[in-house]
Amino acid sequence: MARIRTSETASILHADLDSFFASVEQRDDLRLRGRPVIVGGGVVLAASYEAKAYGVKSAMGGRQAQRLCPDAIVVPPRFAAYVEASRAVFEIFDDTTPLVEGLSIDEAFLDVGGLRRLVGDPETIGALLRRRVRDEVGLPISVGIARTKYLAKVASAVCKPDGLLLVAPDREREFLHPLPVERLWGVGAITAGKLHADGIRTIGELARREEAELSTAVGKAAGRHLWALANLRDPRPVEVGRRRSSIGSQSAIGRAGQRKSRQDLDALLAGLVDRVARRLRDGERIGRTFTLRLRFDDFERATRSSTIPRSTASTVTWLETGRQLLDAAWPLIEERGCTLLGITISGLGDASGEEQLELPLFAAEAAAGSLDVALDRVRDRFGSSSVRRAVLVGRHVGLEMPTLPDPGPGPR
Repeated sequence: MARIRTSETASILHADLDSFFASVEQRDDLRLRGRPVIVGGGVVLAASYEAKAYGVKSAMGGRQAQRLCPDAIVVPPRFAAYVEASRAVFEIFDDTTPLVEGLSIDEAFLDVGGLRRLVGDPETIGALLRRRVRDEVGLPISVGIARTKYLAKVASAVCKPDGLLLVAPDREREFLHPLPVERLWGVGAITAGKLHADGIRTIGELARREEAELSTAVGKAAGRHLWALANLRDPRPVEVGRRRSSIGSQSAIGRAGQRKSRQDLDALLAGLVDRVARRLRDGERIGRTFTLRLRFDDFERATRSSTIPRSTASTVTWLETGRQLLDAAWPLIEERGCTLLGITISGLGDASGEEQLELPLFAAEAAAGSLDVALDRVRDRFGSSSVRRAVLVGRHVGLEMPTLPDPGPGPR
């Protein structure tokens, strides 16, 4: 993985496709252009800006979204189309500069600091990139330009939709400090609530606090992180070929009050583990830590984690680990209900690395390993839904969202 030093000039671009899934649908169907579009049915996967104007947001329940925007056109997701569009956009990124750090299938950081003599200044390059994505792929994209990755990401969000914004080094505080604390990388609803309770609503107000004060409100690690960002301290470079540190998946279970049985949750867990373990093997990765994520009827969340003795990508091992955590959490689930189940496997390494030992963790793992490989080959040839576990027949495990391919150990 190549690391590029953070520039002292505004030469880092954050390029982010606007309402990606919905924009692809509007691109491919003339009837949807200029209309409020919702991708997904039970849960909103994406909303066009026309739908967002009514308050529709991603991850919102479908019924609530249609109450807010009765005229919205709901379309099913077409993940193959989104993956193809992403591939085409990333080809333009890679053609612009070799220094590309993909964040997801619809956004990336680009370091263009060395292209001034060949192509032009970063603002010219950003404008050229936007024009190429529009002309060659047919999609709108917003580009933020700044000295650091964090400021570039904020700039792209501020100039949406379909915008270009340069944050000059001598105007960084002027740009950043009036913004709400929710713009800080890592501030969600819970952290924002804690900061608001402490009288902090803008990034400037946070920057003027002492770091120790923030630690009292949000914890030591989060306080240090937020204070550094608010005070323009972000030394993180653009990382070419950066590999994921974790892989996960989740599924909404249903509305509050609709209790699921232990058997239902076990089946859902098996489907999620099958999906994530397959992604590990596809990327030749292994992991050590399994985290079970729960959301209760009252919208509170909880996690349970377990670290196993050695790294693996075995479905059998991870399903056994997940079931142990689900057993431990079951009394809490029975008491409070559960509306979302998710899993994450972290502590990832390369499958060819020294971490993977020859001895199996569980007796069944050695035999199951060859079965995993055989099933993966069938799915590669006939599609991911061609083979299912018996416990999943007739059950829905949720949509498998497309993700950016995990690059190999070398440069991207």
